[in-house]
Amino acid sequence: MRICLAITALVALAACGGNSDAEIPGPVMFQHGSQGALLVANKRGASLSRLDIANGEETHRAQTCENPHELTVSPDGAQVMVACYSGTSVQVFTTDDLTPVSEIELGEQARVHAAIWLDDGRVIAGAEGRGSLFVIEGAGTGEPSVTEIGANGPPYAPGAHLLAVDAGGRYAWGTIIPTGEVVRYDLGEGAEAARRKVGEDIEAIALSPDGADLWVSSNSANQAYRLDPVTLEPRGRVATSDVPIRLAMHPSGEFVVSSNFGGGDLSVIDTETGEVVRTIPVSGSSDAVQVTLVFSEDGDRLYAAETATDTIAEVDFASGEVLRRLPTGPGGDGLAVVD
Repeated sequence: MRICLAITALVALAACGGNSDAEIPGPVMFQHGSQGALLVANKRGASLSRLDIANGEETHRAQTCENPHELTVSPDGAQVMVACYSGTSVQVFTTDDLTPVSEIELGEQARVHAAIWLDDGRVIAGAEGRGSLFVIEGAGTGEPSVTEIGANGPPYAPGAHLLAVDAGGRYAWGTIIPTGEVVRYDLGEGAEAARRKVGEDIEAIALSPDGADLWVSSNSANQAYRLDPVTLEPRGRVATSDVPIRLAMHPSGEFVVSSNFGGGDLSVIDTETGEVVRTIPVSGSSDAVQVTLVFSEDGDRLYAAETATDTIAEVDFASGEVLRRLPTGPGGDGLAVVD
């Protein structure tokens, strides 16, 4: 199976901020024969749901730790890891029927919000409550090896809320919301390599496929920033809609899209020009509590978690049309697509 995850939406209708020469693929007609599954972490329900993409129905549900958040899938697509944001562990389940595989303890106050399963089998997990990063090897085997990078307590300083990792698995980046900082870790050296304050309430993060640009955004300033991934120095900024709480990079790297909690919409940024070329309305309201955003692997579909209404909006990339809403468990937030 092939996977598309998120840390990470795209274009459509409702023009915003003028015209653009960026080429946008033509519309793709929705087919009920679409394959794959959508995995959803239900943070109010302490559960994990598996939805059949073809018919939108929930096929399985499993109980998880309290307050599950981001999800990440193993390279072979067979397992999914749940970040236990209110606890001290991460949990692993099978993706076909959500059978529990393992629970990996990471230490007091770990509060892992996000983790990324790399192609080489390692998992990089941000321990927000410990101010550190964990490297987990053998996560799906029942005999994991765990290494901590950057522990600084107790008392602990705040750590990474969301993460990005380069394709080679050498560097990781994290956002520190209370301080507005972005941190770069050298995974090979097992140490923090750089840190810079970018703005206020910096949360969302996305790395370009070629690793040349790092994007982050400010929830309070309604801005997305393009950073040098090595020095973390800003290269540019662009205004988004209200509260750009997540960023998703299109598989092509040509666009990065913000999921806007405050506006219930998506801002589509052309990564070459650094301009917003479209705004895609989803619910159009903060009442939906729109948070996590992921692409299908081919980039044709976007899935936006509407946490307050227990639904996942499926959006056609090219047209910006909301094709349907898939019901999930209470507080569906963390998302992963398994094709």
